[in-house]
Amino acid sequence: MRLVRIIFILLIVAVPLLASAEKAKTIDELAKMFDSSQCKNCHADIYAQWEKSHHSRPFLGVSGGMMLIPVVKASAFKVKDPKEATLKTFPCFKCHLPQAVTHAEDSVAVEVTQALFAFSDEKATDDAKKAAKAKVAKLQITCLVCHNEKAITHKLVEGKPEKGIIYGSKNVDNHPGGKIKKSVIMSQAIFCGQCHGTGPNFEFDYPVQCATLYGSYQHNYLSNGGLQSCQECHMKKVNGKSDHLISPNFDDKAQTSALLSKNINLDVQTLGYQWLRKAGALTPMVVVNTKITHNAGHRIPDG
Repeated sequence: MRLVRIIFILLIVAVPLLASAEKAKTIDELAKMFDSSQCKNCHADIYAQWEKSHHSRPFLGVSGGMMLIPVVKASAFKVKDPKEATLKTFPCFKCHLPQAVTHAEDSVAVEVTQALFAFSDEKATDDAKKAAKAKVAKLQITCLVCHNEKAITHKLVEGKPEKGIIYGSKNVDNHPGGKIKKSVIMSQAIFCGQCHGTGPNFEFDYPVQCATLYGSYQHNYLSNGGLQSCQECHMKKVNGKSDHLISPNFDDKAQTSALLSKNINLDVQTLGYQWLRKAGALTPMVVVNTKITHNAGHRIPDG
């Protein structure tokens, strides 16, 4: 009986340790956990598209800049020292690094904040800034994030994503990278809406109002007769396969300009006249009416 009691106590102690061991404590551990580099062995074209996409650099933004620095260092997170950072004080993780919310310890938030602070330190050397940027660049929304971690939304009905399973648009048993199961949301707008349009984030210690793109898509585009999904507009087929660049790529200014020119319309009407305030004093005047409309499925700009 005593032996059974000892075993029971050991199990109680061991389970939390096992649970915590599954979570990443460092940026390197989290990056390794969701490393998808093996995918390019068979999907070279798609992987190359993804490497140029914003999903491959969710913390760097446009032109390689560290876009979260102003947000973290200003006032949004109220973090004066990197050691104060936690997953709860880093609401950007919810979309810019969703795997961190469920698979990382608070120490990852501390390490990210330390790198952001180091990069923006005016006294830091170029090598120090380069090292900080390289560390943050390891944090990516990889293939496994979309095709496993975020592949199921209705978890009470369908269960949580299975470890080692790849989710796609159809079932494939003989996939070399692991069995593929069909995700009912993979081609639906709700899949993108998990990050692109979560609206007010009140669950964090410092709530923030963020992108509401998915709400705009539902309440304005669909309600006015729109029929296309996010994927149909942003992942058009290239050689029969969905484009994983997921345009626009704001680093490609020519492509972005062409896309905006195609979808945004500017109508300007002017009326020129002279105002006779008093005899002999004609003052030139102009009235300008400007109307901007667009054909996108959501408000512009948004995230």
